[in-house]
Amino acid sequence: MNQKSLYDRLGGYDGMTAFVDDLLPRLQTDFQLGRFWENRGDDGVEREKQLLIDYLCSNAGGPVYYTGRDMKVSHKGMNISESDWAIFLEHAGATMGVLQVPQQECDDVVAFVLSLKDDIVEV
Repeated sequence: MNQKSLYDRLGGYDGMTAFVDDLLPRLQTDFQLGRFWENRGDDGVEREKQLLIDYLCSNAGGPVYYTGRDMKVSHKGMNISESDWAIFLEHAGATMGVLQVPQQECDDVVAFVLSLKDDIVEV
């Protein structure tokens, strides 16, 4: 049986971009999480957005090569808390709802994201 990759099931590059296009503004305007984007220039935010798209595409089985740092290095020193993590998960869930991501794909995305927690949450 030839099962499609998560990348393909989520709509490929366009699907990943739609996810990031919805999620990133939610995070940036969140009362608690917005601090991570304070004093960031537009160019830096756009670069971060592209790296996130590439990271998601690559890790979901897509034909994209991720050139950024690993999650532990990129989040070190940001002091991301359990509370920050919980809010992020809520926003990611809301984004999947808006995009009408099917339940199986939601479950697969959540499993992947949860596998990153130890590399992202510091406090």
